[in-house]
Amino acid sequence: MPSVFSGLITSKTRVAIIMRLFLNAERGAYLRELATELGVSTGQVSSELKQLTEAGFLRVEPKGRQHRYRANPEHALFPELRSMVQKSLGMDRILDSIVERLGDLELALLLDDYAEGKDSGIIDLLLVGDIDERHLIDLVRKTAKYIDRKIRTLCLTRSEYESLRPKLEQRPQLVLWRNNGDAAPDRFNPDRFNQVKGPHPIPHEHRSSDGAAPGAPEMPLMRQIDG
Repeated sequence: MPSVFSGLITSKTRVAIIMRLFLNAERGAYLRELATELGVSTGQVSSELKQLTEAGFLRVEPKGRQHRYRANPEHALFPELRSMVQKSLGMDRILDSIVERLGDLELALLLDDYAEGKDSGIIDLLLVGDIDERHLIDLVRKTAKYIDRKIRTLCLTRSEYESLRPKLEQRPQLVLWRNNGDAAPDRFNPDRFNQVKGPHPIPHEHRSSDGAAPGAPEMPLMRQIDG
């Protein structure tokens, strides 16, 4: 699916930087890190970062001898840019076509690459609740075809999620949707990186050296559904 930015911004590197930094506004990146991810020279990335920073779209945070770049949430166009990034990466379609049609769903999380703002082409989606997996397969297949990205899902019950939560919290994650009972559900909010809250979290002092709770099961594999 063509990026919604392609007709507005001619620099592919600038588009990639905006996508990387605006999907999850809490996540930043260093110059060399971006150059490696995007497969372009540090000089090219540096030039784009300088222009975006001078225009006020990015913030720069000194980290020792390096500088970390992040989206600037106080810029007047930040909400619009973030919304465009969401649409370009298919997050709105995932919410509308999958998450809000599953029925008894408690929590939906992005894991790993997309939680960090990396458009790797494989979206890892964790779903917590009483999920009708046959219905999910059909929804995921249609959505993946539409957004032109692969979607891997992991379905857990609340008890399974709580058992695996210590291990899951070691991975980048981003809340897509959360059920608030009678109140309106929380939808995608890039400012909530790694702030997944739920009932009865396992205290840190009760976790083993690898971060897992005593007796916690092994992490199930994400399931990829091909179109």
